[in-house]
This record gives sequence, structure tokens and C-alpha cells, in this order.
Amino acid sequence: MESKWAIYNLIPPVYYPETLFFETGVRPDLVMEKIKHLQLDYPLIGKPDIGMKGMAVKKLHNEKELIEYVINSKVNFLIQEFIPFDNEIGLFYYRFPGEKTGHISGIVGKEFLAVTGDGVSTVKELLKQDKRYILQLPVLIKTYGEKLNLILEKGEKYLLVPYGNHVRGAKFIDISHLVDEQLTHTIDTVCRQVDGFYYGRMDIRYNTWEELREGRNFSIIELNGAGSEPTHMYDPRHTIFFAWKEITRHWNLLWKISQMNHHTKHRPYMDIRSGLNMLKESSKYLKLVEGKR
Repeated sequence: MESKWAIYNLIPPVYYPETLFFETGVRPDLVMEKIKHLQLDYPLIGKPDIGMKGMAVKKLHNEKELIEYVINSKVNFLIQEFIPFDNEIGLFYYRFPGEKTGHISGIVGKEFLAVTGDGVSTVKELLKQDKRYILQLPVLIKTYGEKLNLILEKGEKYLLVPYGNHVRGAKFIDISHLVDEQLTHTIDTVCRQVDGFYYGRMDIRYNTWEELREGRNFSIIELNGAGSEPTHMYDPRHTIFFAWKEITRHWNLLWKISQMNHHTKHRPYMDIRSGLNMLKESSKYLKLVEGKR
């Protein structure tokens, strides 16, 4: 149950998109007033302040869509500047307390849900040709309607879901082999400026890989802490045994960091009762985000 707004406030503003926090029930005109004050342009991104798996994240193209999002939000939410970079990764970082340099333990590259035309098939027909995309069809039909009957020209690419989320149809590719000294230095420089951040995954939008390595033209769109998954394990080429190994490896890292913080910084452990209460509250909250009672 991590507040994205609280986490953004720990990150130097230069590294993340312009973001506004609103409580559920806020008047749409007040939201629009703040957006105009910051001179933010459409499209924008709306997302729950606490969320996961891309639930209730939406690209807002105009004021009408913004107003609908504000009215329909059942929880506190964020309105965020849309980062136009085409590429996105999830990068897992950890650093042991007292160490001068951190480590990158895995990187996942994200291929957004998109189809490429053949000059004959409709968008819907192209989607049906991919086993992963078939699972997204009900939501895509609701979102796009008749647009899915469009026939694309041969070679024309059509992006349907601009979010790098596995549940929303993105394909995850393990690119951990691209970790090198320069990238590690760039990421470590950023992460050491986030107070208390020793373990977690950041989702980064970037322009080119070389610019990212050099620390230019990128933006952290999400930063997740102890609840993070090493998402590079979801590469279809990996086996279930690889996934188990990666989960175990990262839990061991988290355990060691937790122990070190407990003993050297006197950070208390969460007791069982608090953990069960958090799990219960999390379940109730997620139902609220999904619109369930």
C-alpha cells in the first residue's frame, strides 16, 4: 500500500513527470484550474495514488476525458504529465546500507500492445492472431469500439495500449545483459538522492538507450519499494524455475537490507498483526479501485 504521491515527493523533481495529487470527490473545475495553472498540455495520465498492475490508469486526451476520470475516481488519484518517449523499461535496483555504490539486479524491456497492418485484416482480426492480445479484447472493444474494424495499410503500426504493464498486454523482455558500469553509475546517482531507498523497481521512459546510459532524456514514471517484483522474470523465454530463482534471490536481498536497517538504524520490523491488517485493507482498497463492492 505505497502512496505514489508520497514516493514522488522523495524524488528530485527533475527526474519525474509534473504530477498533481487530488482527493476523491474533488470538483472537476478545481482539477482543470490547477492543470491550466501549470500549463500542462494534453494528453495527460490519470492514475490512482495507490495502485498496481496498471489498474485504473488512463491516458486522457482532452477535457471531456479528464472530467469523466475525475468524476469516476473512487480513490485519491494523480494527474500526470504524459512523457512522450517511445521506450520504457523496468529496472530493479538495490544498495546495502553503508555501501557507496548500488547494483542493478535486472532490467525488463517493454513492448506495448500494438498491431502492424497487412492491408487486409482489421485491427480486431490482427489482435485475434496473438494469443496474448486475445485476453485484452473485451477491454479493447469497450475502449475503441468501431475503431477496431479499421483496416491498416501494410506495415502501418497502431498502438492500442501505451502503458508498459504486463496485465494491460505489454510483452516483457529480459534485457539485463545491457547492465554496464555507466548505466549503473547513472542509476546509482539518481537513487542515492532518494532518502531511504535501498531496494525496489523503477519504471523509466526514455528516448534512446545511449541517452539513458548518459543520464539524459529520461523520466521515472513509477518507483516501487519493498513490494516490487523482478519483472524481467516474465520474459516468455524464461521458465518457472528461473522465476522462482529470481524471486528467492530478491527476497534474500530484501531480508539482508531489512536486517541491516533494523540493527544499524533501529528501524522496527512490521509485526504479524500489522501485516495482516495491511493485507486486509489492501484487498478492500483494490476492490474499490476496480469498482467492486
